[in-house]
Amino acid sequence: MSLDSTTGREPAVVDEADAILRERGWHTTRIPVTPDGRSCVLATAGDDFDVTLSTHLDTVPPYIPPRLEGDTLWGRGACDAKGIAASMMVAGERLRDAGVRVALLFVVGEEATHDGAHAANAWIAQHMPRRARVIVNGEPTESTLALGTKGAQRVVIRTRGKAAHSAYPAMGHSATRDLVHLMAELDGVEWPSDELLGKTTLNIGFLSGGVADNVFAPSAEARLMFRLVTAPEVIRAQVDAWARGRAEVEWGIVVPPVRLGVVEGFPTSVAAFATDIPALTNWGTPYLFGPGSIHVAHTDEEHVSIAELERAASAYERLGRALAP
Repeated sequence: MSLDSTTGREPAVVDEADAILRERGWHTTRIPVTPDGRSCVLATAGDDFDVTLSTHLDTVPPYIPPRLEGDTLWGRGACDAKGIAASMMVAGERLRDAGVRVALLFVVGEEATHDGAHAANAWIAQHMPRRARVIVNGEPTESTLALGTKGAQRVVIRTRGKAAHSAYPAMGHSATRDLVHLMAELDGVEWPSDELLGKTTLNIGFLSGGVADNVFAPSAEARLMFRLVTAPEVIRAQVDAWARGRAEVEWGIVVPPVRLGVVEGFPTSVAAFATDIPALTNWGTPYLFGPGSIHVAHTDEEHVSIAELERAASAYERLGRALAP
C-alpha cells in the first residue's frame, strides 16, 4: 500500500508482489497487458493447479498512503484490494503446504477497463487449455460469499446545438438545454429488475457542454453508468429508444451480470458492483469473497481491520480445500 498503483501506474506494485512471491517459494510468470510494461503476475507451485485465488493490485485515485491505527489499516487499497491480496498470499501458502494445487493471480486494470483480466484470460487459454478450474475472486464483500454481482455498462450521450449570441434565441440552439431535459427524463424510465440482483441502477457521472454564458452551446455530453441485472442488450435497446432522434449514443465498456457459486457454511450476499469475473471465464467456476466493505472502498475513509484480514486468510484456505477436487 506504500506504492501508488492507481490504474495505469501498477508496474512498481506488481514488481513488489512478484518479488514477495518468489521469496516465499512460488514460481512466478508475468502476463503482459500493455506495451508500456503493465503486466499481471501468476504464482504457481507446480506445473498445474486446480484452484486460483485472484484479485487486483490497481486502485482508484487519489492515492492515500497507509497508516495503522490500533487494529485498523487505513489508506488506498486497504480493502480494495491490496489487503485481500495479502490474505490470499497467506492462504495460498497454507494450501500449497497442505498439498492443494493452488495458484495466485494478481491483475491490473480492474478499476477501469479490466484489461489485466482480459490478458490473463487470453494467456491461460493459450498456455494451459484443459478442464475447467475454480477461481475465487477477491473484492470487499464483508466476508460473505456473493450469490451474484450486477454488471456495468458505460455510455456517453451527446447532443448537438448551434452556436449564436444568447440574446437572439432564433439564431441558435442550445445543446446543454437539450441535454438537461433528456437527463431529467431518466428517472421516469422503467429499467429492468431481477429477482436475485434487484433493480438496475443508473448514475449520471459527468456532464459537460457549452463555451460561454452568452453563447448558445453547440455541443454537450453526459457520461452515464448503469449497474446491470439483465443482459446488456436489454438496456441498450431501452437507451436507443429513449435517445432516438434527440441525441447520439456512444456505448462504452460493458461487464455483464453473473451468478456465482456458493459453499456450505459461508454466509451469502448479493454484490451491486461489477468485478473482473466476467473477463476471467477461462479460469473456471467463479466464486467471490473478500474482507472489508465496499461502502468505504473508493472513499477517503477506506479501511479494514487486521483481524478481518486474518480471518479472510483462513476463509480463503477453507474455500480452497472445499473447492479442490
